[in-house]
Amino acid sequence: MRLRKMTTPDRTYRWSVHHVHRARTTGLPCQEVLTLHRDGVRVRFVFEEGTGRWIQGSGYTDHSGSVSTAQHYLNLHLPSVARAFADESECRNLFRADTELNGWEHLPAVSDRVDQTLPARS
Repeated sequence: MRLRKMTTPDRTYRWSVHHVHRARTTGLPCQEVLTLHRDGVRVRFVFEEGTGRWIQGSGYTDHSGSVSTAQHYLNLHLPSVARAFADESECRNLFRADTELNGWEHLPAVSDRVDQTLPARS
């Protein structure tokens, strides 16, 4: 798993994305996981495949790191997406202790942050 570095004006983060195959051994759905590290604290956003929630491997057009619902789509490998998760984590004060979170609960807010950073279309 590749640990990438992201620097903002105020902080430095490390982040990674990986896919977890659980279906073959346990019958449980697969997962996409985005992990952010800051100052020795790890925050994991877990996206578990389910009804109306798609992750990499759910369809033939998917790619590694993709998570989507009918309303939102994100590529977790993009630095802009990792930055949006970091910014949202800071706003929610999530870097207090190591934690694992349901990524789907954060998807709308993070998608809005990513959309705000995109250039306006004419």
